[in-house]
Amino acid sequence: MNNACPISYSIKNPAPCAEVKPRAGYVVFKDRHGPLQYLLMPTYRINGTESPLLLEPATPNFFWLAWQARGYMSKKYGHDIPDSAVSLAINSRLGRSQDHLHIHISCIRPDVREQLDNDLTRISTRWLPLPGDLMGHEYLARRVTESELAQRSPFMMLAEEVPEARDHMGRYALAVVRQSDGSFVLLATERNLLTFNRASAEEIQDHSCAILSSR
Repeated sequence: MNNACPISYSIKNPAPCAEVKPRAGYVVFKDRHGPLQYLLMPTYRINGTESPLLLEPATPNFFWLAWQARGYMSKKYGHDIPDSAVSLAINSRLGRSQDHLHIHISCIRPDVREQLDNDLTRISTRWLPLPGDLMGHEYLARRVTESELAQRSPFMMLAEEVPEARDHMGRYALAVVRQSDGSFVLLATERNLLTFNRASAEEIQDHSCAILSSR
C-alpha cells in the first residue's frame, strides 16, 4: 500500500490516491481500469475475504467506507452520479487478481440493474437465493437498511447468517447495490468450479459505465 500511495499522510494532495485515512485504516485509489472505477483498500495487511480479521468487531466496516467514497466517481465524472448506478464488489480468493483486500467502487451493469429492480419486492431480509440467478451464477441476496449497513459489516452478516460460510469465507464474493426504495441489496456468490463460477462479484459491474449514457 505504501508503494501505491508513496506519500506523507500530512500532505494535502494524496495522489495517486484519492483519499488516505491512516487512522481509519484505509485508502481510496483510482483504478486504471475504467474511467470512474475506484478501489478502497486497508492500509494494513488483509489478504481478502478469507481473512479472519474481517470478522473482528474492531475491524473497520470497509463496505460502508467504500459506499461513503462513491462521491469520487461523481467528482471524476463532472456530474452527480445517482446511487442507483453505483455498485460495490469484492471477489473471492480464486476470483481476484491480487492478494490485498480491495473493494471495487464502480458502475453497475445495466442488465443487472434492471434485474434487481424487477426483483425488488422478492428480495428478503434473510439470505435467500436470488430468483433467476445472476450473470449465469447462483447468488444469495439479502435486503438491509442503510442503518444496518452502516452498523454491521456485510462480511459479518454472511459469516454469521449463512450456514458454514464462516469456515469458507475465501470461497465467497460479495457485492452491495442500492435499491430504489432506499434499501441495499447484499449479494453473495460461492465458488463452484463445476459451474465455472470463480466467485467474482465484480462481474455485476461495468467499468465503462454504460448505464450513465442511458440516463
